[in-house]
Amino acid sequence: MWASWPGGPSTAHTERSPSSVRPLWNEPSAGVAVSALNPDAVARQPLPAVVDSVEPGSIGEDLGFEPGDQLLSINGIRPRDLIDYRYLCVEEDLHLEVRDAAGVLHQVDLEKDADDGLGLAFTEALFDGLRQCNNHCPFCFIDQQPPGHRDSLYLKDDDFRLSFLYGSYLTLTNLTDADWQRIDEQRLSPLYVSVHATEPELRERLLVNPRAGLLMQQLAWFAERDLQIHAQVVVCPGINDGAALDRSLQDLARFAEGEWPAVLSAAVVPVGLTRFRPPDDGLRPVDPAGARTVITQVEAWQKQFQARLGSRFAWLSDEWYLMAGQALPPRPDYEDLPQQENGVGTIRAFLEALDQATQNLPQRIQQPRRCTWVVGRIVASALRPVCDRLNRVEGVDLQLLGLPSPYWGQDQVVTGLLTGEDLLSGLAGLDLGDELLLPSVMLRQGQPVFLDDMSLEELRQQLPVPVRIVYGAADIVASVLG
Repeated sequence: MWASWPGGPSTAHTERSPSSVRPLWNEPSAGVAVSALNPDAVARQPLPAVVDSVEPGSIGEDLGFEPGDQLLSINGIRPRDLIDYRYLCVEEDLHLEVRDAAGVLHQVDLEKDADDGLGLAFTEALFDGLRQCNNHCPFCFIDQQPPGHRDSLYLKDDDFRLSFLYGSYLTLTNLTDADWQRIDEQRLSPLYVSVHATEPELRERLLVNPRAGLLMQQLAWFAERDLQIHAQVVVCPGINDGAALDRSLQDLARFAEGEWPAVLSAAVVPVGLTRFRPPDDGLRPVDPAGARTVITQVEAWQKQFQARLGSRFAWLSDEWYLMAGQALPPRPDYEDLPQQENGVGTIRAFLEALDQATQNLPQRIQQPRRCTWVVGRIVASALRPVCDRLNRVEGVDLQLLGLPSPYWGQDQVVTGLLTGEDLLSGLAGLDLGDELLLPSVMLRQGQPVFLDDMSLEELRQQLPVPVRIVYGAADIVASVLG
């Protein structure tokens, strides 16, 4: 409650021990100065930052922040996003303007250590709106979805701030001069960049955007300022594979040398196509033979990069090996897993975690368990040895099901793309045992909803057994053992 901070100015002085966490930035953000606003421009300014939660024991809790409160400004600056907010909070003396859930305005002054945050989490990371994509890539997954679902599924994010905060990929084609200046001034590095091709005309054709051909100059811009990126190439067979892929990897590696490389890593991933795309888009899926060709090509480059850069530098996402029917590389080949969130080494790391979680299995369990673990069909073969290991425990009867996705029109699909409709069709008529285990990656983050908008509750109502959501290797093993 804000009872101790009535509508007029108040002062809070908080003595706190120095934090062990270093500040992310060393100077305040430019932000949007409240004093510079005029009435005509107010509608275009950032919206207030709405508090979602308050960390227990934090400065924010001491001040009386509650979910639903709106942070309007910090030291006279309206933060545009979570980056500005963190930047501004580095100051030791803060003046906060807050509107509580009842609409009452509060002015709060406080002193704190530079390393201390306020302990606030917000409903959105961007307070001035999402920067959307201005490209027209025919392989864009967002455009390969059916109409009629929740609006968030159709947002084409190409925002450099989300790239910095969460590792989402952007193309650099929609940045203004002010954006480039901000990236430089606030040292927003590393960013994650969808390259696809470095040859200008080919990249322009792939992204259907004349600005896409500026990539090499943009990489030079990063290099000149000691800023860094992680790159990805989505391979479309017959378009940017073969010699085009060779050129892309060579060009990217030019910026991977020296004490402060501009390009830290490159991921090579296969194009994902669904049945909802236009029939005449000129794209074709990767087949097993094509996967083996790309594996041979990239692994040859890895050897050269290892000798030249001291790193493999370019990595293939796990799907290539699974589609080719080949074993995943050993864990050390992925080095420090720089692109794990992009599917590079994700399954290898998961298998490693499963190995650790199954090191000390009991010989038997007291209460027999029959359950079914559902995954995408493409990963089932890699997980089969773990399933067999668990089934050697007396009393355990674990069925591993690798399902296709009729919804997307894909037979070999990763687990995270399975929809509620896929589950209902794939599990119909099967003996699922006592419980169904579903990996949490099938659900929208933070919400019990599948990609086809079916809710978890709707699925549960239509299945004959209880459904348990599992959140990782240890949770899966614990659930199987009861």
